[in-house]
Amino acid sequence: MTNMDKGLKPKEIVQALDKYIIGQYRAKKMVAIALRNRARRKELPEELRDEVSPKNIIMIGPTGVGKTEIARRLSRLAQAPFVKVEATKYTEVGYVGRDVESMIRDLTDIAVNMVREERTGEVLDKAKQHTEERLLDLLLPAPPTIRRVVRRRNGKETETYDVDEPAEGEALTPHQKWMRNREKLRAKLRDGKLEDREVEFEVRATSAPMIAGFSIGTGIEEMGLDLKNFFDKVMPPKTKQLRMLISEARRVLTDEEVEKLLDMDKIIKEALTRVQESGIVFIDEFDKIAGRGTAYGPDVSREGVQRDILPIVEGTTAFTKYGMVSSDHILFIAAGAFHQTKPSDLIPELQGRFPLRVELSSLTVEDFKRILTEPANALVKQYQALLATEGIELVFTDDGIVEIAESAYRVNLQSENIGARRLYTVMEKILEDISFEAPDLPEKRVVIDRQYVQNTLKDILKDEDLSKFIL
Repeated sequence: MTNMDKGLKPKEIVQALDKYIIGQYRAKKMVAIALRNRARRKELPEELRDEVSPKNIIMIGPTGVGKTEIARRLSRLAQAPFVKVEATKYTEVGYVGRDVESMIRDLTDIAVNMVREERTGEVLDKAKQHTEERLLDLLLPAPPTIRRVVRRRNGKETETYDVDEPAEGEALTPHQKWMRNREKLRAKLRDGKLEDREVEFEVRATSAPMIAGFSIGTGIEEMGLDLKNFFDKVMPPKTKQLRMLISEARRVLTDEEVEKLLDMDKIIKEALTRVQESGIVFIDEFDKIAGRGTAYGPDVSREGVQRDILPIVEGTTAFTKYGMVSSDHILFIAAGAFHQTKPSDLIPELQGRFPLRVELSSLTVEDFKRILTEPANALVKQYQALLATEGIELVFTDDGIVEIAESAYRVNLQSENIGARRLYTVMEKILEDISFEAPDLPEKRVVIDRQYVQNTLKDILKDEDLSKFIL
């Protein structure tokens, strides 16, 4: 093992996840190991590297306990392409629905957008410089006798006009006078003094001719977009004239300059590498496709979906509009409540492709208390920040938080258990009147204590049928 940087250690990954997800230590530990193993794999000799496959995971637990959030936060830590899909929207071949390869296409789209956004950040300053030059050209067009040249200043190449600096004491030439006026305009432009001036300019028109008809059939998303690229190549690009204020034109021109500076071939190449080496697919509602043993009825479709998902998870090459993508080293995390079914109801081949299983525990009152206050995006912090915009100081006492947690837990027991999502409904009910009256409240300090919570929820919690309906 080398001393190369392998990113976060498993304990550090768990600590990072702890900032947003309360409890579920075993699930965090398992995904942390899976992420670390990816980094370890990159350091293996090439002949062994290809043989090491990711250990896919099944998360078992009721809704609202953190399954999706763990996977989503994991992808952000790894800066990896991540897509969440529902197993129920796929159907076996021959039935109406999406084909399973679309999850790889969606993941690839996300990866391309991710890399594109990163590269946009890198070229944005240069694009803004080019935009400034274009705006100056529109405000004060250059004489036809001046040509543009590339000059190197302070180690950077900049495109400017071929006008010499005036010698001291000499009269300015017409070109030098034009250049002086241009620099005065530049200063005004940077100071925001010309934002309300109108300019007229030409941009490339973005249209997709004659593609609407190609919208039926498997994989047609790619076909349509490939046809668009084909038409872009064989037909000359069209342009259109726009007239708008400089404040608006700057955004349009900057976007166009960014497009010119981006190397889409490199972006796509890097995106495909990221998908194949570090992509994460989260398949929710996995329990809904578990079911075998009957020759007809819904189980036929369920097993068909499983058999269609199997080659994707085993490792196959999927067609996308950016090229062929291998799923050999994509990490698949499946999740489901498995109330009426169990992982052993999946076909054996698919079970074998998800060797790691972890059961997430239902949330307790103590968990609810911690969820309300501890995470970086805790609900209490969110509502305090929201009402602070109205000048309201929202104070939650310790006994108030305990009462909110106990109320959410009690409602989950009485009706459907929706985990931490119950806190949203309880908090909204408690703060409903305050949120409505906030702009007009004379008292700017509002205390949420046990008594306030009990008074707000007493009628609902007494009536079990009503609590099911409202909460």
